[in-house]
Amino acid sequence: MDLSYNAEYDQYRAEVVAFLVKNWNLALARDETYVASFRKNATQAGYLYRNFPKQYGGAGVAPDVLQAQIIREEFAKVRAPKELGGNGTMMLAPTLVEYGTDQQKEKFIAKTLSGEYRWAQGYSEPGAGSDLASLKTKAELVGDEWVINGQKIWTTDAQSSNYMFALVRTETDVASKHAGISYLLIDMKQPGVTVRPLKPMYGGHAFCEVFLEDVRTPADWIVGERGEGWAVSKSTLKHERNSVGAATGALDTFNKLVKVAKTEILDGKPAIESPLIREQLGVLEGYVRAHLYSGYYQLTKDAQGKSAGIISMMNKINSSNIGHKVAEIATAVLEDKSLISPVFSPDHKPGNERWVNQILGSLAATIGGGTSNIQLNIIAERGLELPREESKN
Repeated sequence: MDLSYNAEYDQYRAEVVAFLVKNWNLALARDETYVASFRKNATQAGYLYRNFPKQYGGAGVAPDVLQAQIIREEFAKVRAPKELGGNGTMMLAPTLVEYGTDQQKEKFIAKTLSGEYRWAQGYSEPGAGSDLASLKTKAELVGDEWVINGQKIWTTDAQSSNYMFALVRTETDVASKHAGISYLLIDMKQPGVTVRPLKPMYGGHAFCEVFLEDVRTPADWIVGERGEGWAVSKSTLKHERNSVGAATGALDTFNKLVKVAKTEILDGKPAIESPLIREQLGVLEGYVRAHLYSGYYQLTKDAQGKSAGIISMMNKINSSNIGHKVAEIATAVLEDKSLISPVFSPDHKPGNERWVNQILGSLAATIGGGTSNIQLNIIAERGLELPREESKN
């Protein structure tokens, strides 16, 4: 592992800092027009959407993991906005770069990166979650259109999305359940699309169920080859797991937990003075730092053009486990305050109810991007090359 930067990258860091000094004003961080303009300038300067071609709204910069790390560090220091989050920018757009046709790239990528197009992910179904290959939503090619029937669930932000990328079964006469699945793009405003929000325990309406009844989408809105959607989906899930497994997010959450432990009173004194809480925080920091420095190791290997090996498969489950531990300590620190219902109002300044979202969300994190059990199977089978367990049925 090499955590140092040479003179070339020190100069690059100075250029990034100079750009931020000139172009970013934290006081205008809530001005959507200003933020959109900043992102456009940052992209043109080569700091955002680096790996997307210029013709599709990206920076068109050659991959350089150390430059990318410097950008993340310096943007974070001044709280400058990075790329837009969401299914479209983090999952669909990179997948289109890899598998999409020129027409699909031209139509969708630029407007997705700008935020004009929002995307829902149509993967899970009521009977096909962890065992995604058991999906039953079907699509039949009729003339120059696919006709789709089925149901998707846990579809994040479907109620506000313009489009959906979905896995559907297009071939029924195949031996393997992983075969015969295709990756289609669907206009959410098409007749036959019904979206019903689901209210999770921690409030809001992030998740939805989506019903597809004779929904039509153009024949050329298939990504990759017909019947090979499973391979395309693995690319999309790779991008999702990379986003949910970021070690920097775990470190940020840990620092917030330490802060609340310093201010909350437990047994008549700050919670952080409790020997038990201090011990738990110390153990947790060990896991967080190990996760962070594991990321640095992977970064070093990436910079050298080498594989980090099995450790790269562990990012997502490590983040999930850390989230669980954070929730456990936060509950002990806040006691009954950890039961406060979240308040969803633009006029409300959030308090300790933010920790309710983290506590309950830590449970959801073991499901999103592949359940923890599935992640352990992937590590065992693909990383450690252990044999698959024989079915008992």
